[in-house]
Amino acid sequence: MIVINPYLNFAGDTEKAMLFYKSVFGGDFNVFEKFKDMPGGDKISAEAQQKIMHMSLPMGKHTHLLASDTLESMGQTLTPGNNFTLTVITESEKEADKIFNGLSNGGQITMAMNKGFWGAYVGMLTDKFGIQWMISFDAKK
Repeated sequence: MIVINPYLNFAGDTEKAMLFYKSVFGGDFNVFEKFKDMPGGDKISAEAQQKIMHMSLPMGKHTHLLASDTLESMGQTLTPGNNFTLTVITESEKEADKIFNGLSNGGQITMAMNKGFWGAYVGMLTDKFGIQWMISFDAKK
């Protein structure tokens, strides 16, 4: 089974937006991390440390609404059209590689498949049609 989750990006108001979505859809956040919580987070500006690196609001058995702030200091920009990513959750690294390789054909890889510091096997790309994708396998889930 493959699950696709929307991943929203905001220009500094992720927490406010996600609290709004929580008020509409209900539930509780199962992940709420700020940039200060990541490895090397103490080396970025105090303002950037308080921005949201990752939030997750479960919306059913397998679906989550995911979100983060963009940081210009990290080379990220937010423009209409790049403020969301489709996140594909796979059941194995092999399946993740297959989907990643297929979607990246003719597109641009922004992060090759590798182990993230949180333990998941993950990669990011923009396909040849301009759609942003994150492919992820997490053996812990």
